[in-house]
Amino acid sequence: MRALQVFHYQYTHNELYRQYCDALHTNVAAVAELWQIPVLPISFFKTHNVLCAPVTASDADLVFESSGTTGTVNSRHYVWDGQVYEDSLLMGFEQYYGHPGQYAILALLPSYLERANASLVYMAKTLMKIGGHPQSGFYLNEWEKLRDTLLQLEQQGTKTILLGVTFALLDLAAAYPMPLRHTIVMETGGMKGRRKEMTRDEVHEELKAAFGLAHIHSEYGMTELLSQAYAPGEGIFRPTATMQALVRDINDPLDVSATGTGALNIIDLANIHSCAFIATEDIGSVAADGSFTVLGRMDNSALRGCSLMAV
Repeated sequence: MRALQVFHYQYTHNELYRQYCDALHTNVAAVAELWQIPVLPISFFKTHNVLCAPVTASDADLVFESSGTTGTVNSRHYVWDGQVYEDSLLMGFEQYYGHPGQYAILALLPSYLERANASLVYMAKTLMKIGGHPQSGFYLNEWEKLRDTLLQLEQQGTKTILLGVTFALLDLAAAYPMPLRHTIVMETGGMKGRRKEMTRDEVHEELKAAFGLAHIHSEYGMTELLSQAYAPGEGIFRPTATMQALVRDINDPLDVSATGTGALNIIDLANIHSCAFIATEDIGSVAADGSFTVLGRMDNSALRGCSLMAV
């Protein structure tokens, strides 16, 4: 099992992860199932450089950094080999959507474009580069320009992906509703205090009504992960080949199951040089076929760091 091989590799070469496993009194030799592999709390990406020796932060091809507010500490993910990320991204995208060259890719990512090292911006840029469509591009708040591009692509019958942060897609829908017959609208989450909080169902209903679509797609990813999951509709995410979701009991983080509802653990085999086993702050439900939904965030998640270690 590839995940077990990665576990032993990272236990040996990632000092932080090894100390965490040892603090949990993990019997490494007895780990034989996915649910037995310790998962690193995602908060460690805020406080430590999560890397496998001999790699150091200065060796990284890429540095992905999360967004934050004044006074908060942002997560940093040091990516030693950027090609590993790009290969994983392309493989996962092709698994569900085919080659990026089939699409014009329009990215509506205000707040992400305004800061450096956003993994979502790098993801979109990579897909645009591989796809090579001349009308692919980024948009900040140029609603009218984006509307004109979408209408032109629609008139041409061009397959298009409109990838956008949730609040910006809602703003576009309110300003310029239009029928989209050849466009996939894919939201990446994120209200960031720009609008009142809405459920995913409410967001999707509003976007479907504005754009005349039967389904709104979603993408699940984060700074600390190099793999993605995609939901073609109804908020049911299907992980790519390098990702798997498990659930842990909210009150007992060592009680892990392959299915059910609880806090989400993610195995991301693309994180080969950092840590592939991550305890996220998301609450979700995992089905028997490996698909999962995201129901919300853990309360006080920013305070949930591990008290077992002082390193």
